[in-house]
Amino acid sequence: MKREILVSASPQESWVALLEDDRLVELMHDRPDQGRLVGDIFLGRVEAVLPGIQAAFVNIGTEKAGFLHASDLDSEDEDEDNGENGGRRKSRKEVPIQDVIRQGQDLLVQVTKEPIGTKGPRLTTQISMPGRFLVFMPGSSHVGVSRKIEERGERARLRKLAKEIVPPGSGGVIVRTVGEELNRNTFDGEFKRLHQAWKEIQRKAETAEAPALVHGEAKLISGVIRDLFSDKFDSLTVDNREIHAEITRYV
Repeated sequence: MKREILVSASPQESWVALLEDDRLVELMHDRPDQGRLVGDIFLGRVEAVLPGIQAAFVNIGTEKAGFLHASDLDSEDEDEDNGENGGRRKSRKEVPIQDVIRQGQDLLVQVTKEPIGTKGPRLTTQISMPGRFLVFMPGSSHVGVSRKIEERGERARLRKLAKEIVPPGSGGVIVRTVGEELNRNTFDGEFKRLHQAWKEIQRKAETAEAPALVHGEAKLISGVIRDLFSDKFDSLTVDNREIHAEITRYV
């Protein structure tokens, strides 16, 4: 099967098309004025804690306060390979939310769902930072491998490599599908880059006044290249020189 990615970009909008044997299978559109939030990290301020529904409302500067459920509070995880982009990780024991956070408290939170209708954005304190080959989870100590990497020997090799490279107490990682056959130098370089980006987020949060955006997630084109492009695609075509240069640097 022939697989292609087509990218069309202008200052006003971006389009990404995925083709299989010249047939369109997915079309993605993005505009700067759409204000997408998923993946963005904010320093928020707790407006209210509601023990009855085990949730809190957090002001992150959006029209409606973000919704933070107790199950989305940062905690050690037990689910080894819960997706390539981080996301919710099962906690061993959910502590009552009123015992963990209080009204007026500042929190680092990440948006997991866009606001819709009368509902504000869904939030988590389980921060995850996806790179091309790894997902870095600063609040976790877990080392995992994408379920899509099925070969046992390769899974064991990647897990061993991760445990050798990630210093104790510096966070957890999940190796993404495109990380199959990842070598030590590439793994080490990406982990250091993501870890440095996390330290920069922490520095921004220390001096910011809540509510404040402290890290913006990659936009459509960068995100697609990071998440999808691999040797499983035969070609990637771009109609914009600046975006072409950006993609060339990335891959």
